[in-house]
Amino acid sequence: MPSRFSGAITQDWEPVILHKSKPKPSDLRDPKAVNQALRAGVSVSTVKKSNAGSNKKSSSAVPVIDARKLDEAGEPAALERVSTEVRQAIQRARLEKKMSQAELGKQINEKPHVILEYESGKAIPNQIVLGKLERVLGVKLRGKVHHGK
Repeated sequence: MPSRFSGAITQDWEPVILHKSKPKPSDLRDPKAVNQALRAGVSVSTVKKSNAGSNKKSSSAVPVIDARKLDEAGEPAALERVSTEVRQAIQRARLEKKMSQAELGKQINEKPHVILEYESGKAIPNQIVLGKLERVLGVKLRGKVHHGK
């Protein structure tokens, strides 16, 4: 029987190195991959995004004030606050419906702290939040927004 390989057969002692490709960023966020890494004892870091889980938009939290108006004004521009009549209307309507601040917050998908700020007059009026309050409480609020004290 003739051999197919003509010549001396030698052992190849050169090491063969196999490299794993780096995981893609989308694979790293996969819950299965995270759990597998945790089980393997690999350190896993988590990063909290600044506005994650909150119902606030970065642009609507603070109204944009024109730079020229700021330059022309002798005093710093004061941000508009919820007026006394709006505060009292929210509180009266909430109490008439026998709701707590937390219950009202839950119904309009806002945190109870938002309701507290509106009722104490510390909140900067947001038309979206006022619209939700009007709908749930059945009271007109948006015609009454003035500079409060």
